[in-house]
Amino acid sequence: MELYDNYKTLSFSREENILTITLGANSDMAIVDGDMHYELSRLFYDLAYDNDTDIIILTGTGNSFCAGGDINWLENAAKDPNLFSRIAVEAKQIIFGILDLEKPIVCRLNGDAVGLGATLALFCDIIIADENARIGDLHVNVGLSAGDGGAIIWPQSIGYPRAKEFLMTGRIIRGSEAAEMGLINYAVEAEKLDDTVKGLVLKLKNGPTQAIRLTKVSVNVGLKQLAHSMMDASISYEALTNYSSDHLEGIAAFKEKRRPKFTGK
Repeated sequence: MELYDNYKTLSFSREENILTITLGANSDMAIVDGDMHYELSRLFYDLAYDNDTDIIILTGTGNSFCAGGDINWLENAAKDPNLFSRIAVEAKQIIFGILDLEKPIVCRLNGDAVGLGATLALFCDIIIADENARIGDLHVNVGLSAGDGGAIIWPQSIGYPRAKEFLMTGRIIRGSEAAEMGLINYAVEAEKLDDTVKGLVLKLKNGPTQAIRLTKVSVNVGLKQLAHSMMDASISYEALTNYSSDHLEGIAAFKEKRRPKFTGK
């Protein structure tokens, strides 16, 4: 798969026209650092040019889907405006790339999805989770505004009141609860995850490819309009909090494994 030869943090496997992408290649857990963030910003554009792929399965490695941002990378971005500026551009490319891709993406949520990991999962077209996987947007827990897409997708999935509660408190929920409220499609026992994903993928594989793609495109029109109207503002708000004292305190507390003492500054 020459198109993906230069990827270092993602691994790829193919079965006929189905491409499985695993976050966190050569590691025990998928954690977003600078390399992965950059690769995610170009991934969905490369997938659009992959003529051998009609269906994508996105999953994680080990016991997690994606554990969010690497704390040292976040700390560096808090101290380096140039680094955060690059992250801001990539963040928009990730979301727009997912929404522009016509091919269906099935999320095999094998474990915890937090922060950007939750955003990646929720922007997929169909989400099937291990019932014990945990899902949460934890930006506020480290003093950041939820700017990478969470403010877009959570309200569209579960409504504004519940979405604001989860985003403003950093509350984590289990896959089973997420399925009950409509945040994801299915939550199943771990041993049934692969069979459930396979069954859904086969329905897509055996269906009319063009009709399926254009149905996705039609449904995504509203989401794309919303994303294009919100991403600049939400990333700008995240930038404001990126340079705040509370964000540095959130990072320090995480590294020291203690509760943060936020001051509102």
